[in-house]
Amino acid sequence: MSPHVRLEQDGPVARLLLDRADKRNALDQPMWEAIPVLVDEAMARASVRVLVVGSAAPGLFCAGADIAEFAAMTPDPDWRARNQAAIRRTQVTLARSPKPTIAAVDGDCIGGGCGLALACDMRVASPRARFGITPAKLGIVYPLHDTKLLVDVVGPAQAKRILYTAGLLDAAEAHRIGLADILADDVAAAVAELTAAIAATSPHSQQASKAIIRRILDGESDDDTASSGQFDASFSGADFREGVAAFLEKRKPHFPDR
Repeated sequence: MSPHVRLEQDGPVARLLLDRADKRNALDQPMWEAIPVLVDEAMARASVRVLVVGSAAPGLFCAGADIAEFAAMTPDPDWRARNQAAIRRTQVTLARSPKPTIAAVDGDCIGGGCGLALACDMRVASPRARFGITPAKLGIVYPLHDTKLLVDVVGPAQAKRILYTAGLLDAAEAHRIGLADILADDVAAAVAELTAAIAATSPHSQQASKAIIRRILDGESDDDTASSGQFDASFSGADFREGVAAFLEKRKPHFPDR
Protein backbone atom coordinates (compact mmCIF):
# COMPACT_ATOMS: atom_id res chain seq x y z
CA MET A 1 0.00 0.00 0.00
CA SER A 2 1.33 3.44 -0.91
CA PRO A 3 2.37 5.75 1.93
CA HIS A 4 1.07 8.67 -0.15
CA VAL A 5 -2.64 7.86 -0.02
CA ARG A 6 -4.75 6.90 2.97
CA LEU A 7 -8.33 6.49 4.16
CA GLU A 8 -9.70 8.26 7.23
CA GLN A 9 -13.21 8.29 8.68
CA ASP A 10 -15.06 10.83 10.79
CA GLY A 11 -18.57 9.65 11.61
CA PRO A 12 -20.44 8.97 8.35
CA VAL A 13 -17.77 10.66 6.20
CA ALA A 14 -14.77 8.78 4.82
CA ARG A 15 -11.89 10.75 3.34
CA LEU A 16 -9.47 9.43 0.76
CA LEU A 17 -6.45 11.72 1.15
CA LEU A 18 -3.60 12.20 -1.31
CA ASP A 19 -0.46 12.91 0.70
CA ARG A 20 2.49 13.68 -1.55
CA ALA A 21 2.71 17.44 -1.17
CA ASP A 22 6.34 17.70 -2.33
CA LYS A 23 5.20 16.37 -5.74
CA ARG A 24 1.87 18.29 -5.73
CA ASN A 25 0.16 14.94 -5.11
CA ALA A 26 1.31 13.58 -8.47
CA LEU A 27 0.08 10.00 -8.84
CA ASP A 28 2.69 7.27 -9.15
CA GLN A 29 2.03 3.59 -9.78
CA PRO A 30 1.67 2.58 -6.09
CA MET A 31 -0.88 5.38 -5.59
CA TRP A 32 -2.91 4.30 -8.62
CA GLU A 33 -2.90 0.75 -7.27
CA ALA A 34 -3.88 1.81 -3.74
CA ILE A 35 -6.78 4.13 -4.56
CA PRO A 36 -9.34 1.54 -5.79
CA VAL A 37 -8.54 -0.69 -2.83
CA LEU A 38 -9.28 2.18 -0.44
CA VAL A 39 -12.42 3.17 -2.33
CA ASP A 40 -13.72 -0.39 -2.03
CA GLU A 41 -12.84 -0.39 1.67
CA ALA A 42 -14.80 2.81 2.25
CA MET A 43 -17.80 1.46 0.34
CA ALA A 44 -17.75 -1.76 2.38
CA ARG A 45 -18.05 0.10 5.69
CA ALA A 46 -21.74 0.26 6.61
CA SER A 47 -21.14 3.39 8.70
CA VAL A 48 -19.77 5.34 5.72
CA ARG A 49 -22.42 7.42 4.00
CA VAL A 50 -20.22 9.54 1.71
CA LEU A 51 -16.63 9.49 0.46
CA VAL A 52 -14.63 12.72 0.02
CA VAL A 53 -11.53 12.64 -2.19
CA GLY A 54 -9.03 15.39 -1.44
CA SER A 55 -5.56 16.40 -0.34
CA ALA A 56 -3.98 15.90 3.06
CA ALA A 57 -2.35 19.32 2.65
CA PRO A 58 -4.29 22.53 1.94
CA GLY A 59 -3.90 24.35 -1.35
CA LEU A 60 -3.52 21.15 -3.35
CA PHE A 61 -5.56 18.56 -5.13
CA CYS A 62 -3.56 16.60 -7.70
CA ALA A 63 -1.13 17.64 -10.45
CA GLY A 64 -1.84 14.44 -12.39
CA ALA A 65 0.32 11.44 -13.18
CA ASP A 66 3.95 11.40 -12.11
CA ILE A 67 5.51 12.40 -15.43
CA ALA A 68 9.07 11.62 -14.27
CA GLU A 69 8.03 8.05 -13.50
CA PHE A 70 6.06 7.93 -16.72
CA ALA A 71 9.03 9.05 -18.83
CA ALA A 72 11.35 6.55 -17.17
CA MET A 73 9.04 3.55 -17.28
CA THR A 74 6.99 3.81 -20.48
CA PRO A 75 9.61 2.05 -22.62
CA ASP A 76 8.72 -1.09 -20.62
CA PRO A 77 5.54 -2.57 -22.17
CA ASP A 78 4.81 -4.64 -19.06
CA TRP A 79 4.91 -1.52 -16.89
CA ARG A 80 2.68 0.33 -19.34
CA ALA A 81 0.13 -2.48 -19.16
CA ARG A 82 0.17 -2.45 -15.35
CA ASN A 83 -0.08 1.33 -15.27
CA GLN A 84 -2.99 1.47 -17.70
CA ALA A 85 -4.80 -1.27 -15.80
CA ALA A 86 -4.30 0.51 -12.46
CA ILE A 87 -5.53 3.83 -13.84
CA ARG A 88 -8.58 2.19 -15.39
CA ARG A 89 -9.38 0.31 -12.19
CA THR A 90 -9.12 3.55 -10.21
CA GLN A 91 -11.45 5.46 -12.54
CA VAL A 92 -14.02 2.68 -12.93
CA THR A 93 -14.07 1.81 -9.22
CA LEU A 94 -14.57 5.42 -8.19
CA ALA A 95 -17.07 6.29 -10.93
CA ARG A 96 -19.19 3.23 -10.21
CA SER A 97 -18.91 3.15 -6.43
CA PRO A 98 -22.37 2.72 -4.88
CA LYS A 99 -22.28 5.55 -2.33
CA PRO A 100 -22.07 9.33 -2.92
CA THR A 101 -18.62 10.76 -3.64
CA ILE A 102 -17.29 14.31 -3.57
CA ALA A 103 -14.00 15.77 -4.81
CA ALA A 104 -12.69 18.60 -2.60
CA VAL A 105 -10.53 20.64 -4.99
CA ASP A 106 -8.38 23.31 -3.34
CA GLY A 107 -5.64 23.75 -5.93
CA ASP A 108 -4.48 22.32 -9.24
CA CYS A 109 -6.68 19.51 -10.58
CA ILE A 110 -4.86 18.44 -13.71
CA GLY A 111 -4.59 15.37 -15.92
CA GLY A 112 -5.11 12.23 -13.87
CA GLY A 113 -6.11 14.42 -10.94
CA CYS A 114 -8.93 15.91 -13.00
CA GLY A 115 -9.87 12.36 -13.95
CA LEU A 116 -10.21 11.50 -10.25
CA ALA A 117 -12.43 14.54 -9.70
CA LEU A 118 -14.58 13.67 -12.72
CA ALA A 119 -15.08 10.15 -11.41
CA CYS A 120 -16.69 11.63 -8.28
CA ASP A 121 -20.37 12.55 -8.20
CA MET A 122 -19.70 16.21 -7.37
CA ARG A 123 -16.81 18.65 -7.26
CA VAL A 124 -16.43 21.43 -4.69
CA ALA A 125 -13.71 23.91 -5.62
CA SER A 126 -11.97 26.90 -4.07
CA PRO A 127 -11.15 30.06 -6.07
CA ARG A 128 -7.52 28.91 -6.32
CA ALA A 129 -8.48 25.66 -8.06
CA ARG A 130 -7.39 25.12 -11.66
CA PHE A 131 -8.67 22.36 -13.92
CA GLY A 132 -7.14 20.83 -17.01
CA ILE A 133 -6.65 17.59 -18.93
CA THR A 134 -3.39 17.78 -20.81
CA PRO A 135 -2.59 14.60 -22.82
CA ALA A 136 -2.37 16.70 -26.01
CA LYS A 137 0.79 18.28 -24.59
CA LEU A 138 2.41 14.84 -24.50
CA GLY A 139 0.93 13.25 -27.60
CA ILE A 140 -1.15 10.86 -25.50
CA VAL A 141 -4.71 9.74 -26.31
CA TYR A 142 -7.12 10.08 -23.38
CA PRO A 143 -9.06 6.83 -22.69
CA LEU A 144 -12.65 6.51 -23.89
CA HIS A 145 -14.04 5.77 -20.41
CA ASP A 146 -12.40 8.85 -18.91
CA THR A 147 -13.37 11.00 -21.90
CA LYS A 148 -16.98 9.93 -21.40
CA LEU A 149 -16.82 11.06 -17.78
CA LEU A 150 -15.71 14.48 -19.02
CA VAL A 151 -18.41 14.63 -21.73
CA ASP A 152 -21.08 13.57 -19.23
CA VAL A 153 -20.12 16.52 -17.00
CA VAL A 154 -19.44 19.38 -19.45
CA GLY A 155 -20.87 18.24 -22.80
CA PRO A 156 -19.04 17.44 -26.03
CA ALA A 157 -18.07 20.96 -27.12
CA GLN A 158 -16.46 21.91 -23.82
CA ALA A 159 -14.81 18.49 -23.61
CA LYS A 160 -13.28 19.11 -27.04
CA ARG A 161 -12.04 22.55 -25.95
CA ILE A 162 -10.44 21.09 -22.81
CA LEU A 163 -8.79 18.20 -24.66
CA TYR A 164 -7.79 20.03 -27.85
CA THR A 165 -6.15 23.01 -26.10
CA ALA A 166 -4.73 21.17 -23.04
CA GLY A 167 -5.16 24.51 -21.27
CA LEU A 168 -5.99 25.24 -17.65
CA LEU A 169 -9.37 26.63 -16.58
CA ASP A 170 -9.62 28.80 -13.50
CA ALA A 171 -12.20 28.01 -10.85
CA ALA A 172 -14.74 30.55 -12.12
CA GLU A 173 -14.62 29.18 -15.67
CA ALA A 174 -14.78 25.59 -14.41
CA HIS A 175 -17.86 26.52 -12.38
CA ARG A 176 -19.45 28.28 -15.37
CA ILE A 177 -19.24 25.18 -17.57
CA GLY A 178 -20.25 22.74 -14.83
CA LEU A 179 -16.86 21.18 -14.19
CA ALA A 180 -17.00 22.51 -10.62
CA ASP A 181 -20.45 22.12 -9.07
CA ILE A 182 -19.89 24.35 -6.03
CA LEU A 183 -17.43 27.23 -5.80
CA ALA A 184 -16.63 28.20 -2.20
CA ASP A 185 -13.98 30.29 -0.46
CA ASP A 186 -13.89 27.68 2.31
CA VAL A 187 -13.88 24.27 0.63
CA ALA A 188 -13.80 22.37 3.92
CA ALA A 189 -16.89 24.19 5.22
CA ALA A 190 -18.76 23.71 1.95
CA VAL A 191 -17.91 20.00 1.88
CA ALA A 192 -18.96 19.64 5.53
CA GLU A 193 -22.32 21.24 4.75
CA LEU A 194 -22.83 19.00 1.72
CA THR A 195 -21.84 15.78 3.51
CA ALA A 196 -24.12 16.64 6.44
CA ALA A 197 -27.05 17.08 4.05
CA ILE A 198 -26.26 13.74 2.39
CA ALA A 199 -25.90 11.93 5.73
CA ALA A 200 -29.31 13.24 6.83
CA THR A 201 -31.26 11.55 4.06
CA SER A 202 -32.00 7.97 3.03
CA PRO A 203 -28.99 5.87 1.99
CA HIS A 204 -31.35 3.50 0.20
CA SER A 205 -32.70 6.34 -1.94
CA GLN A 206 -29.24 7.77 -2.62
CA GLN A 207 -27.67 4.51 -3.70
CA ALA A 208 -30.64 3.58 -5.88
CA SER A 209 -30.64 7.05 -7.46
CA LYS A 210 -26.91 6.85 -8.15
CA ALA A 211 -27.35 3.46 -9.83
CA ILE A 212 -30.24 4.77 -11.95
CA ILE A 213 -28.28 7.86 -13.03
CA ARG A 214 -25.37 5.62 -14.01
CA ARG A 215 -27.71 3.52 -16.13
CA ILE A 216 -28.98 6.67 -17.84
CA LEU A 217 -25.42 7.85 -18.50
CA ASP A 218 -24.68 4.40 -19.93
CA GLY A 219 -27.46 4.87 -22.48
CA GLU A 220 -30.66 3.52 -20.93
CA SER A 221 -33.75 5.71 -21.22
CA ASP A 222 -36.74 3.81 -19.82
CA ASP A 223 -37.72 1.58 -16.91
CA ASP A 224 -37.38 -2.15 -17.02
CA THR A 225 -38.64 -4.84 -14.67
CA ALA A 226 -35.75 -4.27 -12.26
CA SER A 227 -36.13 -0.49 -11.94
CA SER A 228 -39.91 -0.65 -11.76
CA GLY A 229 -39.69 -3.35 -9.10
CA GLN A 230 -37.15 -1.29 -7.17
CA PHE A 231 -39.52 1.70 -7.14
CA ASP A 232 -42.42 -0.44 -5.93
CA ALA A 233 -40.36 -2.26 -3.28
CA SER A 234 -39.18 1.02 -1.75
CA PHE A 235 -42.67 1.59 -0.31
CA SER A 236 -42.25 -1.41 1.95
CA GLY A 237 -38.67 -0.60 2.99
CA ALA A 238 -37.33 0.50 6.37
CA ASP A 239 -36.27 3.92 5.08
CA PHE A 240 -39.78 4.64 3.79
CA ARG A 241 -41.33 3.69 7.13
CA GLU A 242 -38.87 5.88 9.02
CA GLY A 243 -39.30 8.80 6.61
CA VAL A 244 -43.08 8.74 6.89
CA ALA A 245 -42.99 8.35 10.68
CA ALA A 246 -40.58 11.29 11.02
CA PHE A 247 -42.77 13.45 8.79
CA LEU A 248 -45.93 12.65 10.75
CA GLU A 249 -44.15 13.12 14.09
CA LYS A 250 -42.55 16.37 12.89
CA ARG A 251 -38.98 15.25 13.64
CA LYS A 252 -35.82 14.55 11.72
CA PRO A 253 -35.59 11.03 10.32
CA HIS A 254 -32.91 8.64 11.55
CA PHE A 255 -32.03 6.26 8.71
CA PRO A 256 -30.01 3.11 9.49
CA ASP A 257 -26.53 2.63 8.09
CA ARG A 258 -26.17 0.37 5.09
